[in-house]
Amino acid sequence: MGHSRLDATFAALADPTRRAILARLAAGDAGVMELARPFAMSQPAISKHLKVLERAGLISRSRAAQSRPCRLQAAPLKEVADWTERYRSYWEHSFERLGEYLDQLQRKERRHARKGHK
Repeated sequence: MGHSRLDATFAALADPTRRAILARLAAGDAGVMELARPFAMSQPAISKHLKVLERAGLISRSRAAQSRPCRLQAAPLKEVADWTERYRSYWEHSFERLGEYLDQLQRKERRHARKGHK
């Protein structure tokens, strides 16, 4: 995935309204009016959000008579998941080191507690 596409995907995902729209589209295609319904914003404002999602490749819009149903395009989300996966081993290693450190502290506490009881 090119950096510009990854940047566009992250920029689109940065907004909670756009994330909510994607969550709704994960359940199936929807028209603009249906997507706008849960939000206290105008149809033009929703359309701007949809344009950002469309430019990022996260949705597609088709024409069906007079409506323009939107459809989730999940490939960029998979690419984000693949990108973040590269950092999994770092975090797992960090959590393992933290666990070892906490175990060490608990052993010290137990030794200290035993010395205090003698």
